[in-house]
Amino acid sequence: MAIVGALTLGAPALRARVAAGSARVGPLEVVVALGTAVAAVAGTIGADTRWLPALGRIIVNRGEIPDGIPYATAPSAGWHNVPVLAELILRGLTSAAGDRGLLLAQVVAVAAALAILAWDLRRSGADDLGGALVIIVVVVGALPVLIIARSQLFSLLLFPVLIALLRAEARSPSLRVWLLPPLLALWSNLHGAVLIGLAVAAAYLIFGRGRRQPYMAGAVLITSALAVCTTPALQHTPDYYRGLVGNEAARRGEGLWAPLSLTSGFDLLLLAAAIVLLALAFRAHPRLWEAIALAGLAVLTVKTARSGVWLLFFAVTPAARSLHPEPGRERRLAGPLLAAAVALALFGLVRGPQPSGAGKPLLDEALRIAGGTPILAEGIPAEQVALAGGQVWMSNPIDAFDRRDQRIYLDWLAGRGAGEAALRHVEVILVIRGSRPAKRLRGLGAFRPAAHDANAMLYVRRH
Repeated sequence: MAIVGALTLGAPALRARVAAGSARVGPLEVVVALGTAVAAVAGTIGADTRWLPALGRIIVNRGEIPDGIPYATAPSAGWHNVPVLAELILRGLTSAAGDRGLLLAQVVAVAAALAILAWDLRRSGADDLGGALVIIVVVVGALPVLIIARSQLFSLLLFPVLIALLRAEARSPSLRVWLLPPLLALWSNLHGAVLIGLAVAAAYLIFGRGRRQPYMAGAVLITSALAVCTTPALQHTPDYYRGLVGNEAARRGEGLWAPLSLTSGFDLLLLAAAIVLLALAFRAHPRLWEAIALAGLAVLTVKTARSGVWLLFFAVTPAARSLHPEPGRERRLAGPLLAAAVALALFGLVRGPQPSGAGKPLLDEALRIAGGTPILAEGIPAEQVALAGGQVWMSNPIDAFDRRDQRIYLDWLAGRGAGEAALRHVEVILVIRGSRPAKRLRGLGAFRPAAHDANAMLYVRRH
């Protein structure tokens, strides 16, 4: 109930507090609202999002889970579809509100995540002002994850729930620990970062709970691992996760699987935020299981930069415990700042997400020219084609396809010559302006530009 109550710290509850003129509104509430406002105003739809509602539409229309990826012509038979629940949820949102539905889901996930983090650090005895400062560090360090809607929005919500539950159990062990298996079962049906959640839970169960109640900890850990397999794929769920973490993009460290880079501005912000929070967290002398989890998440962040958000989320509470700033007059400004943040969040939701990919007229033209034949497109426009009911050669989820085709598609996305093998499968190509595929197409005579808009270009084969 406490975790459910934490969710009410999001925008609706904050608006109610402002309306009531509550004297308890402080820096934590303001920071949660500001982080939510940033997600709403700067929010956009990234790759690895629209393929979920595209598959959800097919499932609803057919009344069954299809074999492979029906909107792609590259062979994908035998792929085990695990995140069906996420596909159906996002299909419902896009059916009702289009891209605004995806933005709404992202904003709700961000608001809930920040609110649960705020609740957790308060329950751990951290100072409100210190907590607000470290959450600001999280928002800055994890900015791309917070403003770009992707399939991991479900994990943005559930990872804070997991760590709040684990820390509540660390403070006062109880039978609530048995909430872990159903939580992980739900998570497994939504997003693959459940594996990270399971690893963090294992750190607590082995190095925390296991030292006092080894049999209970072992039983919960085994049940939790089995719970991850309670998906439509059942016993084939491990095959799905093996394909997910071992796909060609992950093996190469490209795209969403790219490692931490010292040449990326956002990665440098993430690195700075991680260093600050880790220094503060270890200053607070975290428990053994927390220290092990922090170390593991730090290694994962170096290997895959987008995983850094989990490190920042986990480090918030111990980092806040080490801060004891002098109380000031911050509460005098809390009410007006809170009202402004809520107004900004509402404005962002009403306006909709920042444009990305192909505009609707260009997308419609591409579908018309293709006439049901497959389109070769980059990540975002490829998923737009799939969601609009068209056919692509390949798209996300890339792990659903043959290794050879994965390599060809990744080479094409990177502008390498080996990727030109993908061109023989299509008559129509849709690329983002200025991208590597777009630059390479300009030097090829086989395709000519047919149309464009502010973000994308359409090419068709010369005959």
